[in-house]
Amino acid sequence: MELDQDACYRAVVARDARFDGKIFGGVKTTGIYCRPICPARTPKRENIRFYRSAAEAEEAGFRPCLRCRPETAPDMGAWRGTSNTVSRGLALIEAGALDGGDVEALAGRLGVGERQLRRLFRQHLGAAPVSVAQTRRVLLAKQLVQETRMPMAEVAMAAGFGSVRRFNETFQRLYRRPPSALRRGTAPDAAPGEGVRLMLAYRPPYDWDGMLAALAARAAPLERVEGGRWMREIEGGGAVTVEPAGRDRLAVHVSIPDITGLPGVLARVRRVFDLTADPAMIAAHLSADPALAPLVSRRPGLRLVGDWQVDDPGALMSDRLDDADERIAARAEGWRPWRAYGAAHLRTEGLGVAALIEQETRHDQAA
Repeated sequence: MELDQDACYRAVVARDARFDGKIFGGVKTTGIYCRPICPARTPKRENIRFYRSAAEAEEAGFRPCLRCRPETAPDMGAWRGTSNTVSRGLALIEAGALDGGDVEALAGRLGVGERQLRRLFRQHLGAAPVSVAQTRRVLLAKQLVQETRMPMAEVAMAAGFGSVRRFNETFQRLYRRPPSALRRGTAPDAAPGEGVRLMLAYRPPYDWDGMLAALAARAAPLERVEGGRWMREIEGGGAVTVEPAGRDRLAVHVSIPDITGLPGVLARVRRVFDLTADPAMIAAHLSADPALAPLVSRRPGLRLVGDWQVDDPGALMSDRLDDADERIAARAEGWRPWRAYGAAHLRTEGLGVAALIEQETRHDQAA
């Protein structure tokens, strides 16, 4: 699982957005780690080392860059398809599993031993589960500090720190300044009870119209699509609204009575809108099937609609086939781990497996 350091450096030189969220570069001369698209001057090759996750970079002693803001990078998807246990563990951590519990309890929920879970996290992410949870808390807190006007005590609670003192100490250690020094004057003031508005990043392209149509068609309880927005009432009180906000992010407005539930709501939004998908990786894999290649080319930003509430929040929906798709199961074995995306492209085109094979046969005969 070692990174090719020279290949990573070429990605930084090219400011290649395909690697954003997948690698982080720690600059030895400054002690700062950055995204590959950071606008700062590119450091010399000998002065930078690359890491698989923000948590691994922080464990190595680097602090987050204030210019490229690692907290706004797309959620890392490089581990998908390599370890279902890590995938599920990350989803549970994002939902707050280690804010009030320990690694042993997390391992129990995943059906593995604590030692095995630590080994898998080291292998795939380069950091321990506790470090991953701590980094996610810090990055969410920093985003709340810079994108909202929430009081610092509320930021600490929302990010899962448990206490303002711990929150302040962590920021002082990482950023060498108090959280208040990072607050931007451009963040809009929110009226009491108005909620929190944050941006969630994704890797373009994104078929927003297709996603909204799919959400409207499923007509799930407590949900509705209206005026180009998706809205949902939250069990226990509150609501969430999601709408596009540029070519690579969604605006999420959350209003809940207990702010400590914010990480869980954001995790669910990411799942519903499939924000961790890597379109380039999916397209490259599915396009190896000559019948799927033109379908993928026509809809490169197709995403899967996720459920708001699931028993296993980390299960990979990208590799699932529902009952209606069992007829293509044999062919779909070659699409792993993106079987569900292949099936979604067929449904979008109104094709079943028979029509798919017939179309491919006609193409071969014409060639």
